[in-house]
Amino acid sequence: MKEDISKAVDTLKAGGIILYPTDTIWGIGCDATNPDAVAKLNELKHRSKNKSMIILLENPTMLHSYVEQVPDMAWDIVELTTKPLTIIYPRAKNLAPSLIAADGSVGIRIVKHAFCQRLIQTFRKPIVSTSANIAGKPFPKNFSEIDSEIVAGVDYIVPSIYDEGNPPIPSGIISLGTGGEVKVIRE
Repeated sequence: MKEDISKAVDTLKAGGIILYPTDTIWGIGCDATNPDAVAKLNELKHRSKNKSMIILLENPTMLHSYVEQVPDMAWDIVELTTKPLTIIYPRAKNLAPSLIAADGSVGIRIVKHAFCQRLIQTFRKPIVSTSANIAGKPFPKNFSEIDSEIVAGVDYIVPSIYDEGNPPIPSGIISLGTGGEVKVIRE
């Protein structure tokens, strides 16, 4: 794993795009703080620049670096959730501007996937996670379903041995407001 983490981190540091397994589905990602890398990823997906993407963090303590004020209930939700959950937080900071929605929010998932945790821990920054498909097409249920244009367009492909056999479904999504509001977007 160490060599694959090193190659992926080198790619991310160079502004490249990686294709990698996550705690949900296969994703493509880049350095979430690098605007040029995010633009390159949007171009590969044929995705509108105005459509936000989620970012992955290795642990909840990283939230303070990317969200101005983490709502109190977020800590309990992150700790107690047993399935992958993306939380939309208000008032994002220190990220590529195109990852922050017009209202200032950002979707963040704390990963519980060994490879992803180790990758982010080594990289020391958040990474973008978006499904490994062309915009508007179905997400791939496994590596063999990933569009050849995506495979050819990334700079590094993480070996599929790190795919932990999770069910190929996107994460749940909730939105937290600064006043304690919770809105379920996707179960």
